[in-house]
Parts: sequence; C-alpha cells; structure tokens
Amino acid sequence: MTRLRRRLTVRAAAVAATTRAAAEAQAAAAVAAGTAAVVAIGGDGAAHAGLQAVAGTGTPLAVVPAGTGNDLALALGVPADPATAAEAAVADLRAGEVRSVDAGRTGGRWWATVLCCGFDSAVTDRANRLRWPRGPRRYDVAILAELARLRPRELTLVLDGEPRTLAATLVAVGNTAWYGGGLRVCPAADPIDGAFDVTVVGPVSRRELVRTRPRLTAGTHVTHPAVTVHRARRVELAGEGLTTYADGEPVAPLPAVSVCVPGALAVVGAGR
Repeated sequence: MTRLRRRLTVRAAAVAATTRAAAEAQAAAAVAAGTAAVVAIGGDGAAHAGLQAVAGTGTPLAVVPAGTGNDLALALGVPADPATAAEAAVADLRAGEVRSVDAGRTGGRWWATVLCCGFDSAVTDRANRLRWPRGPRRYDVAILAELARLRPRELTLVLDGEPRTLAATLVAVGNTAWYGGGLRVCPAADPIDGAFDVTVVGPVSRRELVRTRPRLTAGTHVTHPAVTVHRARRVELAGEGLTTYADGEPVAPLPAVSVCVPGALAVVGAGR
C-alpha cells in the first residue's frame, strides 16, 4: 500500500477499514469533502465499495487491480500491474481525462460488472467463503463444490416490461462482459451503450455445464442451444430462495429490479 501511494505522486489519504460498510462510509465521507478521486486498491469487491461512494456524483473512481477477481479493471482496460495502474490514474487526473461509463443499480446498491443469479451466484457465495486457494483458482474449487447441488430454478424474468417464466441454471445481467475472474459471460456487453446484455442458461446436466465452462473464457458459450441472450435497460427477477450477486458481492435477494444508469460512473486510468 505504501509503495502504491508513492506511485500516485499526488496527495493521498488511505482508508483503513475492516468491513465493507466502513470502507463505503469512509469513501462517501471523502467524496462529500471534495476529494478529487476515490482509488480502489484490490479486486472487484474493493471497486464495488468505492462505487457506492462515487456513482452519480461525478467524482471519478480509479481501479488498481490487486485482488482475487479484477473483472472491472479488465473491462475498463486498466493496466494489470498495480503500480502501472496507479500511474495511469494519476496521469488522467493531472490531464483532466475522465471517462464516463454506465452502472447498474439494484435496490439501493450500485454495481459495475455483472449481476448474477442461480448457479453462478451460489458459486460466488462459496468462493467468498473459501480461504484457499487464492486467485481465480478459488472460483474453480467453488464450481466443483456447487456442481453436486446443481438444479435449474424456476424464475420470472421481466425485460423492459416483457415477462417470461422459465427454468434457468443461471441468469447473468451484464453491464460489462466479464465476471468470476475473467469469464466472458456476457461477451457483447458494452458499458457505454445504456443497456444490459442478459445471458440466460437453461436446464443443463452437470456434465454439459462442465464441458461448456471453458467456452466462457472466450465467450463462445452463447452459441450453445441452452443459452439465450437478450438486451434490456430494466431487468426484473423473481424466484424462491435466491440472492443476486454483482462485482462478487451480495446485492439483493429476489425479487429484485435492476436498471442501467447511463454514464453514472466516472473513471480514470482506464482505456490503456
């Protein structure tokens, strides 16, 4: 942390918080006090906490990737090296180069990457509780553990007011393409187009899900017959006993309504 603060070469104050709520509160206080930017050092969870403070305010978020999943950094084109990412953020701040991207809002929570429900949210929940292994391999272990409990769930999905009831293994609502440590679940999602891409995976066997998973990295799973892709600005989800996750963090139990808010997030250090 100290080394990264030196790389920032601007006046920086570290937020030392041991809980997500404390981090969000301190970041919000900094924004209210007029800070030039909020820098999230860590993975998608750190970015998610910073997002709660800056979304809709015009204060930019800088992402310095140093966590288990760095999907927002990947989507925004932030350098993978933390020190280089910090330098890129400083360069944009000094030059006044700020980029605006869309953000999702579900209930009272903002999110930036993908909101998921079903098998994938169960995997994320388990991955967050694992202490080993570190990095993307944690998701692999969580997937294997959740496969034993795999079953499709009946969901009501409403896209821009058009309802449908379906059996789904997972639903992914993408503001950006990646989640789960580099999986392109919504490969065509674009965070500047004002709409979500919604990937729905219908009933599949355990064997078929395992066979299809490698295609998630390239985003070619969307051609599988059990997969459908939709676009919507407003997504409503309802079902029994399910919780949505976004940016690797719990967001809201079902039923939940998600809206795409164009240009809600200002970012620096992106597009490299």
